[in-house]
Amino acid sequence: MNQKKLQSEQTKKKVAEAAGRLFAQKGYAATSIEDIVAVTGKSKGNIYYHFGSKEGLFLHLLDEWERGWRAAWSEKEPDLATIADKLGGMAEMMADDLNHPLAQAMNEFFGSEWDRSEVQASVSKYYADRIAFNREMLQTAMANGELAEDDARGLSIILEAVMQGLASISSQFG
Repeated sequence: MNQKKLQSEQTKKKVAEAAGRLFAQKGYAATSIEDIVAVTGKSKGNIYYHFGSKEGLFLHLLDEWERGWRAAWSEKEPDLATIADKLGGMAEMMADDLNHPLAQAMNEFFGSEWDRSEVQASVSKYYADRIAFNREMLQTAMANGELAEDDARGLSIILEAVMQGLASISSQFG
């Protein structure tokens, strides 16, 4: 990677990290681009160049969160032999996600920015990816004889709905 590209990636990472801390501390709505400029010393133009908007920056942070989840799962999953172990492992990771620094800001973001098509597209992609992830896990369990052959797609949607419902209830009453 050439020096200019490396510098650009480092700037993007620095801005994202600082913005993540601000969103976690102040919430989504209370964090402005000016706040991010003040903390990072980077210009508005630099932030917009890398992320396009405040919303784009937040969506980037959510994508990083998901990539981190996937990486953690990849480390944990080989130690989980059965579908019961895997579902338990997913529940443990979901409990950890409820304490993620961006969890509150994410709920606020989706509540305030839902009408934006790019937000809806990002959420749709997230759920499609999670349902595909669930489906693969369930199909593997069916192939291994742990679960009866059934509609893996339908079950994967139900599983994701249950997990999201549990997360919602837990955040309200936990």
